[in-house]
Amino acid sequence: MPRAIDGTRRSKRRRKILKRAKGFWGRRKSNFKTAKEAVIRAYVNAYKGRKLRRRDMRNLWIARISAFCRQNGIMYSRFINGLKKANIIINRKALSNMAIEDPNGFLALVEQVKKHLEPAEK
Repeated sequence: MPRAIDGTRRSKRRRKILKRAKGFWGRRKSNFKTAKEAVIRAYVNAYKGRKLRRRDMRNLWIARISAFCRQNGIMYSRFINGLKKANIIINRKALSNMAIEDPNGFLALVEQVKKHLEPAEK
């Protein structure tokens, strides 16, 4: 009985890798060995990118909150401290959206925070 060289498993595995390497440049899209390395590297970078995106988004939210706080005469760190003292539990994403979409509501929050900070300053 003849030996099977190019079985369906092998071709399916290769096709799967080459399909994922579509859009890569040069040999990386057509040569199996280089495509496999490129795909693995792409997956590693995609994983890292998903983690970095969360970090970047948090930095963006903090920058937005900080800008709005400074417009209303309070520093970001003191604002967050005041929120904790006032027992207001709200995350930075929600605060950022509030600053953009509902400035009056955010201003009311800043005023409430200022009330809770004043007794500690005197």
